[in-house]
Amino acid sequence: MYFDGSCPLCSLEIGYYASCEGADGLRFVDVSDPDAQLAEGLSQDKAMARFHVQLPDGTLVSGANGFVAVWQALPKWRWLARVAQLPGAVQVMEVAYRMFLPLRPILSRIASRLGAKPKKHSDTTV
Repeated sequence: MYFDGSCPLCSLEIGYYASCEGADGLRFVDVSDPDAQLAEGLSQDKAMARFHVQLPDGTLVSGANGFVAVWQALPKWRWLARVAQLPGAVQVMEVAYRMFLPLRPILSRIASRLGAKPKKHSDTTV
């Protein structure tokens, strides 16, 4: 899973996912680290702009589909992955995610003021 570790909000969310049962099967890559190893076809700019997940078969998914892939891997969140399988659910989630993206910098600043911290590059792979 590729995330923006320079974003306090993103780091808070990824830290939560990393603490969940099943997270030991996930790899967390901070794409704000210039030395981060990215999937083939994924640039740092693309990775910084949008959430991406590389599936075990090498397929790269992003946005709502990326979150669904993470939820499928975490037992506590599988119920939400099942909800996402309902007709039209992922499309609605994708629209919501695209609406969130322009707000992310503002929400990240708020999260930072509330104490959320960006990841240190040494903490990038969990």
